[in-house]
Amino acid sequence: MNGHVTTGGSVPALRWFKSSHSGAEGGDCVEVAASTRTGTVHVRDSKQRTGPTLTVTPDAWASFVTGTARD
Repeated sequence: MNGHVTTGGSVPALRWFKSSHSGAEGGDCVEVAASTRTGTVHVRDSKQRTGPTLTVTPDAWASFVTGTARD
């Protein structure tokens, strides 16, 4: 999956959603936000909200989700 990693603070205000597979215990949690302004999908670790984010195209994100759902 091609993407771009940015450091904390460089992503504009987004509405983040936690993965439905993330438990309430705070283990391995992934958050995702779609930007309608840039047409990109952003992914981050919910425990490192000011840390780096991965930015990918909607097609790349859909391929990733489809691939992980099969495995």
